[in-house]
Amino acid sequence: MEETKAIAPEANGVIDHATDLNGYAPGPGLHQSNATTETTAPSEVRPKPLPRPKKPNSQHIHRFPLPLQTYPLPIFHPTNPLSLLQLAYTYLSHLLSPPSSHPSRLYKATFHAGSRSCHVTDPDSIKALWEMGFFGKGTLSRSELTWEVRERAKRASGVVVTAAEDATRRRRDERRAFKLERAREGAEKVALQRERERESGQVEGGAEPDELETDDGVVKLADGGSDGVPVDDRVDSAEPEVWPAEPLPARVDERTPLVPNANDGSRSDVLAQPQDLDQSEHDVVKDATFANEEHLQLTLEEAFFLSYGLGVLDIDVSSSLRPGKNEECLLASSTIFAYLLHAFATHSTLPVQPLDRPLSPANPFFLHYATYHHFRSLGWVVRPGTKFSCDYLLYNRGPVFSHAEFAVIIIPAFEDEYWRTPEGLESRGDQKERDWWWLHCINRVQSQVKKTLVLCYVEVPPPVGESLESKIGVAELLRRYKVREFVLKRWSMNRSK
Repeated sequence: MEETKAIAPEANGVIDHATDLNGYAPGPGLHQSNATTETTAPSEVRPKPLPRPKKPNSQHIHRFPLPLQTYPLPIFHPTNPLSLLQLAYTYLSHLLSPPSSHPSRLYKATFHAGSRSCHVTDPDSIKALWEMGFFGKGTLSRSELTWEVRERAKRASGVVVTAAEDATRRRRDERRAFKLERAREGAEKVALQRERERESGQVEGGAEPDELETDDGVVKLADGGSDGVPVDDRVDSAEPEVWPAEPLPARVDERTPLVPNANDGSRSDVLAQPQDLDQSEHDVVKDATFANEEHLQLTLEEAFFLSYGLGVLDIDVSSSLRPGKNEECLLASSTIFAYLLHAFATHSTLPVQPLDRPLSPANPFFLHYATYHHFRSLGWVVRPGTKFSCDYLLYNRGPVFSHAEFAVIIIPAFEDEYWRTPEGLESRGDQKERDWWWLHCINRVQSQVKKTLVLCYVEVPPPVGESLESKIGVAELLRRYKVREFVLKRWSMNRSK
């Protein structure tokens, strides 16, 4: 009876766990493998990697587009009557006692005539100007001030901080090593081919071997040798040397870090820290304090916009750069902005324009500042564009969030009749006409870097009369300039058909 009860479930269609669908008991391999996996899995569990450091919250850091504080009114909800009371209270409080949008202490800068820029050395001012509007650049960095962080990472062993400058240097080293390796492989191919020709008797005994070209386009000597450098097809070496098996060591320059990189063994040992330091000496090196040698450098247009346009920057100008009482000046006003504008305009040309010489309306500083103020007032982040062969780069929010979308070229437009007279032609200075070859070159460069070219025409006004020289001010002077922009795109026949 016990055996009948044991096999009854199988007859009723219930399958025991020990049998498969066909009624056969499965082999021990399946269950044994599962058991083995379950027992060995805990021993093969790898430790979790360390969490990556969190990136700075750029949305919060750069939440203010300009170094000004705004006080918006609260939102009114029609379904909530209390919101109307809050709105009325806020409006009346701002009307009776308006809060100041400017900082409690103006940011400080010093005009440097040698570099034709303004330098900001206060750490609080540097942080505020960069985080709120992306003004200026680091003197020892590409854009953002990162020299102190990179220097501290070099002095503290085991700390790896990747900056834009480090990535560029690493990319150049990899490209140089790739070219050396490619040239070495090309020389080996030529040597192997030459050896085969000698064995087959195709090369004459007294003839000088010719130069051969490899598949990758590198021209090498056909006898299999090389002098350790890329061989030019115009130079014939009589006694070539053997290509070195290992790449040449990196040259020692001013960019060599104080601590060698773990991924690069070709660093010099001259400035490297010794590796046999004890823990106390290591802590001293890591915690060593040093002076920050980097400061913020503002262009003349950025400094004048912060000082005159926003009123948040106090620029120290030497008294020797201000025009005297008996010196002619385009502006007769004795305000600080008139002195500042005159100092910037005289130093915007090379050589520097004398202070006793009257300024021309075609001065480069007037044209550049009119363009800078125009795009800044439209909400764009304007940055210098010398790297891309243009005057300015326009960012939607800033270089931290995205690349520049537009490249601006400033072209002065002399449309007034005065500029066609002999006196007007002389007052133009060295303003040269742009030709189509120049335009095609600039447009090709911008299309390669995926930027749209914007031609910004600035209408240059005629000089003011003698009767108005004593009445015109900075605002009246800048109001006479008009800016027109035209977007120019490179037309491609294959893409547009």
